[in-house]
Amino acid sequence: MSVISDFKNSFLKNVRNLNGWTTKRKIVVFESDDWGAIRMPSKEAYNALLAKGLPVTKSFYNINDCLESNQDMEALFGLLSKYKDKMGNHPKFTAISIVANPDFDKIKENGFTKYEYEEVAKTLERYGSSHDEVQNLYRQGIDSGLYWAESHGREHLHVKRWMETLNTPGSESRISFDYGFYGLGGSDTLGAGKTFMPAFDIDTVDEVIGQAEIMKESVAIFEKTFGYKPEYFVPPNSAVSTKLEPLLKDFGIKYIIGARHQKEPLGNGRFTHNYRYLGKRNDSGQMYLSRNCLFEHAGSSSERHEECLRDIQIAFNWKKPAVISTHRVKYIGHLNEKNRKEGLEQLDLLLKAILKKWPDVEFMDSRQLAHLVDSRN
Repeated sequence: MSVISDFKNSFLKNVRNLNGWTTKRKIVVFESDDWGAIRMPSKEAYNALLAKGLPVTKSFYNINDCLESNQDMEALFGLLSKYKDKMGNHPKFTAISIVANPDFDKIKENGFTKYEYEEVAKTLERYGSSHDEVQNLYRQGIDSGLYWAESHGREHLHVKRWMETLNTPGSESRISFDYGFYGLGGSDTLGAGKTFMPAFDIDTVDEVIGQAEIMKESVAIFEKTFGYKPEYFVPPNSAVSTKLEPLLKDFGIKYIIGARHQKEPLGNGRFTHNYRYLGKRNDSGQMYLSRNCLFEHAGSSSERHEECLRDIQIAFNWKKPAVISTHRVKYIGHLNEKNRKEGLEQLDLLLKAILKKWPDVEFMDSRQLAHLVDSRN
């Protein structure tokens, strides 16, 4: 980076910590999106799609991300359990979780006329012995203070857009469908600026009612999967209409992710920008949480953990909790074992450095932080 780029980057990181709830406590939260979603179903599917000329290599997610396996969960928990803060708490991953995936067989059987989904429990069952302990591991992680799930919605998929493109023979989405994959985005049929991944994006305002029904179903499946209802909602790709937020309150959602400058879809290709910060409330009394640190997949081990440490330092300088964004893909090895190994090595470096630099650090999950902010705000 140039000196000017470095200065701009540092300036923006400080700005995103300016407003909102403050504390003298050194709180660290890990928020990790996409748990439960299938993304690339298998190596065989990836190779077949590549052979057909589909651009699967363009996305790190397509190459490495897959439904979490027994080994993925065990390796992550094994690392987290090595560390404790001054209170005896382990670092804890808040898993922002999807609870259903498309039921490709049923959709094909009905001639692509109706969307059908399967709950994540069934998806895990279909994956066989490599995934047969994942549900038990969810519960074990929760009981051991290593894992806590909150809502990412029902599926990581804009159902309406996807179903519309499946009726176009020869399209990328139709070819991908035959291999149990929906993650290419649909740029060949949807047009510029639209993809399948932001599940709660809207093309027209009247879609919000259908999205509320999707969230109602997702909360019920979530409770069945994890044994409790979610209170915190992170929409995929951060796209969501504020018209949906008060409807979520009826389902027990008290907290919503609030990007500092959220681009809100209004329908018909229009957007507005909302200003959010930690502790801000909407008109329904729901509270926004925000992330201010990055620990994602790009870069070397040294670069990633050192950059995240700088983010944490800036957060603490402004008396803010450090809420770290770190997607599931960083810790998944079912498709590419090297990816999981490198991700866990980076996480190991980060945790060692955090405890060395801030021995008074406190590890929390997102709900614990939300309740703390809520009680004092």
